[in-house]
Amino acid sequence: MESLIKFVQDEFITKKEFADFAAGDTITVFYEIKEGAKTRTQFFRGVVIQKRGTGASETFTIRKMSGTVGVERIFPMNLPSIQKIEVNKKGKVRRARIFYFRDLTGKKARITEKRR
Repeated sequence: MESLIKFVQDEFITKKEFADFAAGDTITVFYEIKEGAKTRTQFFRGVVIQKRGTGASETFTIRKMSGTVGVERIFPMNLPSIQKIEVNKKGKVRRARIFYFRDLTGKKARITEKRR
């Protein structure tokens, strides 16, 4: 049964190819917003907190600070309204899910950049 579900997902769901990113990276997601008959492109730039799931159900969570309030947004990987994903910085973290990042403020909330 599980192989049948995987087969249907591989055949019928179109996967977009985006830049490779992981938890700790700072990325910008460009996505379309429909307002009535008009559409416009909006972006959301923040730190990737987690990536989870596989195949059609893969999602990623981004956190940014809007003033003094933390804003998190969950994006499905194969959302049709996502136009592109840009990786701004590669972060150096030791975990796949950095939920401790929510509690950090100020200089402690900085993530060191990976050396290339």
